[in-house]
Amino acid sequence: MRPHTIWQSLGQIQRLSSGRNLGRRFIQNASSTRVPNFAFAFDIDGVLLRASKPIPGAAETLALLKRQNIPFILLTNGGGKHETERVAEISQKLNVPLDATDIVQSHSPFAELVKGTDETSALEHKCVLVAGGDGDGCRRVAEQYGFKNVVTPGDIFMANPSIWPFSKNFYDYYKTFARPLPKPVDPRDPAKSLKIDAMFVFNDPRDWALDTQVIMDLLLSSQGHLGTLSDKNGRADLPNHGYQQDGQPHLYFSNPDLWWAAAYPLPRLGQGGFREALGGVWAATTGGPGKGIELKKSVIGKPYQGTYEFAERQMLRNRSTAFGGATNLPHLQHVYMIGDNPESDIRGANSYRSNIGSSWQSILVRTGVYSGGEPAWTPKTIADDVQKAVQWALEASKWSA
Repeated sequence: MRPHTIWQSLGQIQRLSSGRNLGRRFIQNASSTRVPNFAFAFDIDGVLLRASKPIPGAAETLALLKRQNIPFILLTNGGGKHETERVAEISQKLNVPLDATDIVQSHSPFAELVKGTDETSALEHKCVLVAGGDGDGCRRVAEQYGFKNVVTPGDIFMANPSIWPFSKNFYDYYKTFARPLPKPVDPRDPAKSLKIDAMFVFNDPRDWALDTQVIMDLLLSSQGHLGTLSDKNGRADLPNHGYQQDGQPHLYFSNPDLWWAAAYPLPRLGQGGFREALGGVWAATTGGPGKGIELKKSVIGKPYQGTYEFAERQMLRNRSTAFGGATNLPHLQHVYMIGDNPESDIRGANSYRSNIGSSWQSILVRTGVYSGGEPAWTPKTIADDVQKAVQWALEASKWSA
């Protein structure tokens, strides 16, 4: 994937999804001459919400920023729903009006691959596998992005229960959303067997075992045809010992987080946990890094540079809208990234190099993944919660509310 075009595409998605509401990004005050030279980026889970419940002070904090016309964006490694649906839920829970341009989710950049960089790379009409999330919610998001031919592991299981015999206890779950496959799985005639052209993990998988089995089958297949096994696998005379050298579908992950903050008092494994587990199975099957064999994949989301590049561009657009579309606003000097996960939020902000020269300042809160001790990545400051984090940033910026 090419990060520049990917993140430009996400801007187009959000503008389309927000429609005529774009102008309602902030409370308008065109006559005001007080324009902040700073902005905020907030993680959601563990910062604004925990187990879908507002963290004390979060709603009041966002409401204050909106009253003051201080730009902010929600920058999350979460997903599983379309941007418009997710932001509507957050608005209701926090009782703060938000727009689709206010949020960047982990899987949003996948929409760039619908059209691709050219006709050959476009996936719009090819068959893609989408894993993760509740039911077929992620399939529906992919279809809203423009993918026309989306298959889930549940579809494959319902058509071929023997592909993973231990998922029979999930039968009643899968039958509520499974769809017929566009082609049957027929290993006897690969030309007629279901072919997958790309694999996406949109959100945390619910049935790790089935998803692992289906993805492994495709990684080891010939040309992405389910039920086949490439005769190039294990050949020492080929790159990567022949693995992933036979037209297998590329694998994309949307979220690198190993842990996330849920209702349980201790952090829970996230999509990064599934990725590591799949990598372990891959290594045990192929020999892995010890034998010089790589699992080729693409991973997006925080802490990667492209995520922060897009967030900054989106902030600039929102900032301009807040002040009547003005183009001569003061330079955006500081962006305060408030997060609960040192490995994603803090690492990403600390590592980011802004194309416009803005300085990103990381603030770590204690209401989510981080609970104390020396964090793996050192923030500018540590605050008890989001309200105190914003107070610190306003004081650092010499901004009087």
